Amino acid sequence: MIKLNKTLAAPALACAIGFGGVAQAADMVIGVPNWPSVAVTAEILKVVLEDNLGLEVEVQNGTNPIVFEAMDSGSMQVHPEVWLPNQSNLNNTYVKEKGTVRMNPNGVAAFQGMCVTKGTADRTGIKKLSELTNPDMAAKFDTDGDGLGEVWIGAPGWASTNVEKVRGKSYGYSETMTLKEMDETLALAEVDNAVAQDKDIVFFCYTPHHMFALHELVILEEPKYDASKWNVIQPTDDPEWLEKSEAGVAWDLAYLHIHYATALETELPEAASVLSKVKLDTDSVSQMTYALVVDKQDPAEFAKKWVADNSAIVDEWLK
Repeated sequence: MIKLNKTLAAPALACAIGFGGVAQAADMVIGVPNWPSVAVTAEILKVVLEDNLGLEVEVQNGTNPIVFEAMDSGSMQVHPEVWLPNQSNLNNTYVKEKGTVRMNPNGVAAFQGMCVTKGTADRTGIKKLSELTNPDMAAKFDTDGDGLGEVWIGAPGWASTNVEKVRGKSYGYSETMTLKEMDETLALAEVDNAVAQDKDIVFFCYTPHHMFALHELVILEEPKYDASKWNVIQPTDDPEWLEKSEAGVAWDLAYLHIHYATALETELPEAASVLSKVKLDTDSVSQMTYALVVDKQDPAEFAKKWVADNSAIVDEWLK
C-alpha cells in the first residue's frame, strides 16, 4: 500500500465536511457524465484505487467537456468512459495537443445506431433508417398528432446526440420526424411502455447497454460507414457545426476508453499505472449496467462485489 500523497489533493474538489468541521480533500476525483455504464465503471475504479492503493477517491457528476477541462486544470483526475470517435474533439485537444490527459489504450468495443422494437418492425415493415424520410412511414411514429413522427436521438450533453442531429439532417428525416432530446431514463421508460402497449417506437441505441437484454430490438439498416461521407463537427468547435457537418452513413465502430490526468504520473504514479492497464469488455459492461438499472443494485455495493468476484482481472490491472 502506498503512502498517501496529498500534493494532488489541494486542487481536487473538496469532500463532505467531517465531524470536526474540517473539509477533507480527496486524493482523486472521478468525473461521471450521465449514462449508466460510465457510472458503474467509476464505482469499480473507486473501489480498486481505495482498497489497493489506500487513496480517498470521490465521484462527481459532470458533462464530458467539464470533466476534460477539470482533468486539464487538476480539479478532476479521471474520466471512466470516453467514447471515441464521439469525443474526438476533446481527445484531440487534451490528449494529442495539450498532453494534459492520457488515454488508456484498452478500448471497449461499442455499437451505435437506430433501433425499433421487433413489434414495431413487424407492424410497420420498417427495415432501413432512410425509410423515416417517407412521410407515410414517419406518420406511424406520430404520437402527438402534429404530423411528424418522433425519434429519441439521445440525452442533452451527449456528443452522440449532436451527431444524430447531423445524421437526421443528412438522411433527411429531420424534415419528417421530431428529433427528441431527453434524459435516457425517461426515454427508456417510453420504450418499456411502447413494448407493453404494442405501440411503435424508434430510438437511438448502443452497446454496451442493458436494453438489448430487456427487449428484442431490430437495428435499422444503413449504408456501411464511409469515412469520406462522415464529416462531423461538434458545437464546441464551430457555431455553424450543423450546417457544415454531414453523416449519411452508419456509425463506425466505437471504442470506450478510460482517460486520466497526466499529472497523476508524477503525483500518484501507482494510480496512473492502474488506470493505464484497466481492461473491460462489452459483455461485462452490459452486465454491469443491467445490474444497476434493471436489478436496481446499489452502485457502490455492486462495485465491491464485482471487484471481489473478479480478482484475477483486477490483479492484472495492479501489476
